[in-house]
Amino acid sequence: MVKHIVLYTLKEGVEKESAVKLIESVLVPLVGQIPGLLKMEVRRCFSGMDYALYSEFEKAEDVPAYRAHPLHQEAKQHFHHLLDQRFSADYEV
Repeated sequence: MVKHIVLYTLKEGVEKESAVKLIESVLVPLVGQIPGLLKMEVRRCFSGMDYALYSEFEKAEDVPAYRAHPLHQEAKQHFHHLLDQRFSADYEV
């Protein structure tokens, strides 16, 4: 199993609570629709970055396949313009 963690900041002036709810509403439903994506959580951070995305995949190859998947690309169109910075890490367990 692979754990995929991404930390984000939102652009200046973006209302954080509603942005995180929007991001969660379009990404979490992808579980079960994209092969290899087992779990996903999107949560607002109370310190440091604005929000965190935590997801689990069956294997390492599923992470880049998820990024390129048409459903993920479509979901990103709803919020990608709100993002400022992104830091990610993947590891196997």
